[in-house]
Amino acid sequence: MGEKEALLIIDMLNDFVREGAPLEVPSTREIIPVIKEEIEKARSAGNPILYICDAHDPDDPEFKIWPPHAVKGTEGAKVIDELAPQSRDIIVEKTTYNGFYKTDLEEILRDIGVTTVRLTGCVTHICVLYTAAGARVRGFDVKVVERGVAPLSLEDHQCALRQMKEVLKVDIV
Repeated sequence: MGEKEALLIIDMLNDFVREGAPLEVPSTREIIPVIKEEIEKARSAGNPILYICDAHDPDDPEFKIWPPHAVKGTEGAKVIDELAPQSRDIIVEKTTYNGFYKTDLEEILRDIGVTTVRLTGCVTHICVLYTAAGARVRGFDVKVVERGVAPLSLEDHQCALRQMKEVLKVDIV
């Protein structure tokens, strides 16, 4: 069996992308065109597209670390309109940095025969890094689209890419 790739779009939610949002990451707005291109390529190739989305309860313990964000059922928890999922796309809700932790992401990927995940989204040194690690320890090949991930700072971005490349043996594409 050959390589089957899935595109993962991580946390491109209103509460991270919109100006003035609770956990605004300004650089997310710069990667929207790149992610749109990745979506078009994935659709053309017939590859599955999965949206990995923060979805917190109002009293989530993470809110001791970060301001409340992406609370289930709110506008802030929705994928931005520019990247809105289509009916055949898969949405996986997560409650922490790693898209695999206490989710059915691994089972979904295995069920559809995915061997490689291609990561985009935010934030490079948090949810992208931890999801890449989660994928690698589960035996998936991992590619990270360098122009398709958003950092809080260039220093954190470069450090996370280096960690993924050198420690996790992720392909930075």
